Amino acid sequence: MTLSVEDFKFSALPSQIDEHLKTLTTAQRKEQVSRVKGVFQFNVKNSDGKSGDGAMHKGAVTGLKPDITIDVKDEDFVDLAESKANGQKLFKFGEVKVKGTIMLTTKLDSVLKGAQECTGFKAKL
Repeated sequence: MTLSVEDFKFSALPSQIDEHLKTLTTAQRKEQVSRVKGVFQFNVKNSDGKSGDGAMHKGAVTGLKPDITIDVKDEDFVDLAESKANGQKLFKFGEVKVKGTIMLTTKLDSVLKGAQECTGFKAKL
């Protein structure tokens, strides 16, 4: 299954994170889960205002409620991942909306950094 969604620039990022997670041993994945302890949902809209149905799993995962939901534009998501934008500033000016346990964003950074080391993409939230 591909995690890419047509017409979304951010689309490669979930695939890269998924690839990174697949390189970890079971023990390493369990360690990541114990450090993060959260379910993230990203609602990403492209420049046409369309929403895709992508995450580490495409669409909603039945029976799995997100601890944090992040609403972000496609371009802003890419800029965050490439360290071209500051997440706190985007949040402050309403470009990124967060519902739920906002402190989980700090833990997400460790997952993204691990994927960066593995795949080479820049990630900073």
